[in-house]
Amino acid sequence: MKAVRIHAFGGPEVLQLEDVARPVPAADEILIKLYASGVNPVDWVVREGGNDALRAYLTLPMTLGWDAAGVVEELGSAVTGFQKGDAVYGEPNFPGNGSYAEYCAAKASQFALKPKSLSFTEAAGVPLAGLTAWTALFEHGKLQAGQRILIQGASGGVGSFAVQFAKAKGAYVIGTASAGNLDHLRQLGADEAIDYRSQNVEELVRDVDVVLEASPVRDNAARVKAITVLKEGGTFVSVNVDFPFDEAVQAALAQKKATGELSNNQPRQEWLQEIAQLIDAGKVRVFISKVFPLAEVAEAHRESQTWHVQGKLVLKIRPDGEPA
Repeated sequence: MKAVRIHAFGGPEVLQLEDVARPVPAADEILIKLYASGVNPVDWVVREGGNDALRAYLTLPMTLGWDAAGVVEELGSAVTGFQKGDAVYGEPNFPGNGSYAEYCAAKASQFALKPKSLSFTEAAGVPLAGLTAWTALFEHGKLQAGQRILIQGASGGVGSFAVQFAKAKGAYVIGTASAGNLDHLRQLGADEAIDYRSQNVEELVRDVDVVLEASPVRDNAARVKAITVLKEGGTFVSVNVDFPFDEAVQAALAQKKATGELSNNQPRQEWLQEIAQLIDAGKVRVFISKVFPLAEVAEAHRESQTWHVQGKLVLKIRPDGEPA
């Protein structure tokens, strides 16, 4: 089968399309015939050698990609709840055999039936960013209906899902983005959209229950400012798990009697199922920015590294209409 692998860490030029053996699923895994793979910042972070949170887990050579949609080809001996031919979406094992490939084997618990209303290409844009947003909002942020949330970086991959999930659950959503993305935030359902470059969020926002840092900016001074908008006892959640809270952030949290959480993505089947229901009910939309053939993966990485992508980048591995 064809797969995009790296044999050394570095720039986009280290991505190599090559022939490798088709994986064999372990007892708790499914083998997925892949139709599409999402492209995410973590992909090129790993390609470059990772960060402090990831480096210890990375071994070469490796296949990148942790965002997948396809059809179940084989079941491991212990797998229940799926059958051959099921259209599924989810997260491949991290950091192992990724989704930049024609097939991948992954834990069945990290996949669910894909939303019926989405193509494989659209579905491949959901799992990683969607589950990152879901974990941050509901597992760590404990967001409830009627609460107020400030989402920083609300127009990005994680942020745009977070806005929609929070609205679907009945929260009041305030999002920050650059001026050109404010209309997009309103389309997503944000109750308030703030230009973080020209407006001081800490002067405009007060008494929110949760602040979600979904922006890629790693700046503890900015975190201290964001914590000031929390109500007493609120929660500050960041998806930037490689960037710990410093003493100033800890002091700001203590002053507010607030909780600070670094939120790591959790690939849970039941959350993928709930996300699929929201999508099929029309409560969550998936925005695809650009689709690349697998052979143009380096160009997809260059695009992702601009940090100016509105919507998801996807690698098309097979045509959606190809018979399973």
